[in-house]
Amino acid sequence: MAHIRKATGVWDWFDQRLAVTKFFKVMVSEYWIPKNISFLWAMGVILMTLFIVLFVSGLMLVMYYKPDVNLAFDSVNFTIMKEVEYGWLWRHIHAVSASVVFLILYIHTLVAIYYRSYKQGREMIWVSGMLLFIIFSAEAFSGYMLPWGQMSYWAAMVITNLFGGIPVVGDAIVEWIRGDYAVSDPTLTRFFMLHVCLLPLVVVAVLAVHFYSLRFPHVNNLDGEEIDFELEGEKYLQGKTSESKVIPFWPGFLAKDFFYVSIFMIFFFYLVGFHFDFAMDPINFEPANSLKTPTHIYPEWYFLWEYEILRGFYFDVGPLKAADIGLIAFAFAGISLFFIPLFDRSSVVAPAYKNKAFFIWFWVLVIDMILLSLFGKLPADGAELGIENKYWGFALSIIYIGLLVVVLPLITIAERKRV
Repeated sequence: MAHIRKATGVWDWFDQRLAVTKFFKVMVSEYWIPKNISFLWAMGVILMTLFIVLFVSGLMLVMYYKPDVNLAFDSVNFTIMKEVEYGWLWRHIHAVSASVVFLILYIHTLVAIYYRSYKQGREMIWVSGMLLFIIFSAEAFSGYMLPWGQMSYWAAMVITNLFGGIPVVGDAIVEWIRGDYAVSDPTLTRFFMLHVCLLPLVVVAVLAVHFYSLRFPHVNNLDGEEIDFELEGEKYLQGKTSESKVIPFWPGFLAKDFFYVSIFMIFFFYLVGFHFDFAMDPINFEPANSLKTPTHIYPEWYFLWEYEILRGFYFDVGPLKAADIGLIAFAFAGISLFFIPLFDRSSVVAPAYKNKAFFIWFWVLVIDMILLSLFGKLPADGAELGIENKYWGFALSIIYIGLLVVVLPLITIAERKRV
């Protein structure tokens, strides 16, 4: 049993019972961060900031939102936007942050790939991070449905229909998700529960795992250098700060992050005030109508590359229908980045510029995902540069799959043999 003495103050009282000082040392003041990192390592703190913004703005909106198919559209577009004081501001903040969070997520993910921060002890950091990406995607989709506009309704119809492609149990799963034979009031209620209650709790839990897994192997650095964090930390504590290769999480690292977050928030509120429309589809300002299908249905920009892979396979292969092949490719795209630590067959932890083949592979992957997103916004029956869009979609989808399944293992096996 711990020895409890008379406390010298409030802090000391809590410290004796909760080991606050020890916890602060382990997690903050003596948690060591490499010196040779850049502003790109601030993306995690920016993501945490955006999650808090989403949570707070969501609380403000949920006070007036009505999860009912007869009331949802008006509660968003009239009550919140026109009647509640500053309701429009909270909606703009929530919509912009929901979109920008994916921009930062993609940057954060691509930085980890570029610097190969997903292996040699950091696999659980990567897996928990990709799990967060999947959960945020589910959170974004469930939130997109809540305004109950035209695109909300038809996006829900298309996405829930995808589960119908699962053999044997597909139709039953679709009915279970919707709570009805078609997208209707029970569907809206279920997605409201997911968006407001269940998924935020899951996000918090996985975030805790993500930070916990980050605590042990520590973060990577610009050169991929292996650092003895205990030794370098001792140097720092002995006053050899210029000689040490690390700085404490607080105040050294987090103080810089606060600066980057401040710069980011200027950009963020500029979007909220002047360019919020990029996060709101004009079609979704029409009430949901099950009898009027939009001319062109497409998801938000951050899902477009996966959507293009879904529709990129337009032909049957033997007993497999085009829709089934597209669904398999779509499912692979959704989880593909989970397996990068397995596809990368080299033990080398070094930034992409140190390996010419990996450097080229990385930028081809980025360009391919951008092109997939661009074509995902276009009608499938159109044409660009004299080539039908369906052919573009198929070629770009094959390139994406090939880059991960074939090219990455080959170039990393070659790298391993050279070492």
